[in-house]
Amino acid sequence: MRYLLTIFTLGVLCCVSVSCSKTQSRSTQSGETKSGGAAPNILVIYFDDLGYGDVSAYGQTTLKTPNIDKLASGGVRFTNGYATSATCTPSRYGLLTGIYPWRNDDARILPGDAPLLIDTSLVTLPKMLRKAGYRTAIVGKWHLGLGNGSVDWNQDIQQNTNDVGFDYSYIMAATTDRTPTVYIENRRVVGLSKDDPLFVSYKQNFEGLPTAISNPELMTKQKWHHGHNQSVHNGIPRIGFQKGGKSAMWHDEDMADVFLGKAKAFIDDNNPKKTGKPFFMYYALQQPHVPRVPHPRFVGRSGMGPRGDAIIEADWCVGEIMKKLEEEGLANNTLVIFSSDNGPVLNDGYYDDAVEKLGNHKPAGPLRGGKYSLFEAGTKVPFITYWPGHIKPQVSDALVCQLDLTASLAQLVGENNPAPDSQNMLATLLGESKKGRDQLVLEASGRLAFRQGNYVLIPPYKGIPLMKEVNIETGNSADYQLYDIATDKGQKQNIAKEQPKKLEEMKAAMQQAVGDKFKPATTDLELK
Repeated sequence: MRYLLTIFTLGVLCCVSVSCSKTQSRSTQSGETKSGGAAPNILVIYFDDLGYGDVSAYGQTTLKTPNIDKLASGGVRFTNGYATSATCTPSRYGLLTGIYPWRNDDARILPGDAPLLIDTSLVTLPKMLRKAGYRTAIVGKWHLGLGNGSVDWNQDIQQNTNDVGFDYSYIMAATTDRTPTVYIENRRVVGLSKDDPLFVSYKQNFEGLPTAISNPELMTKQKWHHGHNQSVHNGIPRIGFQKGGKSAMWHDEDMADVFLGKAKAFIDDNNPKKTGKPFFMYYALQQPHVPRVPHPRFVGRSGMGPRGDAIIEADWCVGEIMKKLEEEGLANNTLVIFSSDNGPVLNDGYYDDAVEKLGNHKPAGPLRGGKYSLFEAGTKVPFITYWPGHIKPQVSDALVCQLDLTASLAQLVGENNPAPDSQNMLATLLGESKKGRDQLVLEASGRLAFRQGNYVLIPPYKGIPLMKEVNIETGNSADYQLYDIATDKGQKQNIAKEQPKKLEEMKAAMQQAVGDKFKPATTDLELK
């Protein structure tokens, strides 16, 4: 009898387990969280080279960004929000994988013909959300490589965005200053003619084709200052060479409108009211990265030249995508996360008056450094979360990082966190907690810095202390640097010698965090 009772009990428990499993599966497929509530749409708005001081909500008064400010005033504005890195490719890698980019030696600024950087076996942020029932998309800048090392731009591109979790993609392969200067929709170059195939090279020019050096008269819209002197397209010199594919080439001044149109179209096609599924969109704008060529309707509006105009154009795009959500009745059920891939840079390869017309504007705000730098302005960026009816407006000093989106959104939608470096900061991102990370490893061109509490440690590194071409301090020094950024936001006072005990504590903590990566760099900075 006892045996039969045991078998009966196990059978009941098994049925209950199967029933719960099926219920959870149905819940995930229907776009609900484990808590039973409807899963929100998720929109990540990601700018390119936007500095901490470029957004008026962060205290600057020289350049107005009203649409970004609306997100800041209606959500959580983080004062200690970070990208993982001071350059674009590694930051994007960290955001989409939840893995520190310094763990991958190839996670550096990539050429336009680089192979796919993200291992397709990884459970990425979009893959995790797709498992939870989301329709997923990327629109805009990619810059994480395509193909397996040899891309035929005239055929379906294998090893691409679709293979790392995106159902739909409309992208540029790398950056606006790199070849190929074409759009790619899913696996195909858009508008490419079979009669005029596209070829790309980062090793040598194609025979007989002009460059910015051989034919400077082709540079009708911008001229190169450093590094951007190879193929010329749309009156702008680029990095890399390309041949053919003329019918597919983009026009820089229309790029913001093109990407915005594709983002709106994805919302139309994937409105949860029609599909029954929530959507995740990674809307990666190209502004204010060089070359800065805003649409004519924005030219001159900032008084700061093309860089300021590009920021105003990008802010307008934010307003338009938010307007689209409101028109479709989706604003109150969409979690918006706004940030930038790294800090600001002015002259980044072109003569475009970014320095000459800057005036009193401070793109880094009170911070030291900028893009490429281990100082705060390299990785501390605008970081805002917005969800009407769910997030109460506030300012948070909690330490948060884009690395943590994977774990946090996994918690939101009821999935397991697939990324060990990513920490669950959901309550903090939603403004329900003021507790952030205890520590964070930051990276710039392969060199590492370490933040714990309010202290930042920069180990000694070889290399130039100042990148003269872009006029940005790198953070390289022969000495250990220790800063208390609670009292010294501008990192003006190195307290390493004044606080030797704290220095040793920070060194030990960093050693534990990064292991054998805790060593000085042996090469100069990697420049574009």
